[in-house]
Amino acid sequence: METEKVVALLEQRGVKVDDIVEIVYSLQVPYHPDLSKEECKESVLRVLSKREVQYALYTGIALDMLAEQNLLPEPLQSILNVDEPLYGVDEILALGITNVYGSIGLTSFGYLDKEKTGIIAQLNNKGKSIHVFLDDLIAGVAAAASARIAHKFT
Repeated sequence: METEKVVALLEQRGVKVDDIVEIVYSLQVPYHPDLSKEECKESVLRVLSKREVQYALYTGIALDMLAEQNLLPEPLQSILNVDEPLYGVDEILALGITNVYGSIGLTSFGYLDKEKTGIIAQLNNKGKSIHVFLDDLIAGVAAAASARIAHKFT
């Protein structure tokens, strides 16, 4: 039930599970050529079913939403408005997700945070919506789902 709530919240913010699946697939198919997108989707949903992942997503998304409404105290509001490069709390929150399936997720997260592929790039682009946290959280979910698959095949 909670997984459905977090999936609905992600969709409300412009992220579909299949967007995350695409990232996971691109990360793992070079190592597992027979990997199916259905296996990737199962892995993403398993990650999203973890309570600590849900809590991280709820927290980060709430902060993004409050920032969009200019409801955060200063200087936090200004920091999130410009997505200040030295503000690393968004990455720290996402790293909590990557560690759910071990440290292998850390390397994938670093890659995704730097390369900003797929939906992560779209979220990172400036616009009316603020996604300071969400882009990193999605990278964290994708990295954890990718690590879960890596563990499954080793």
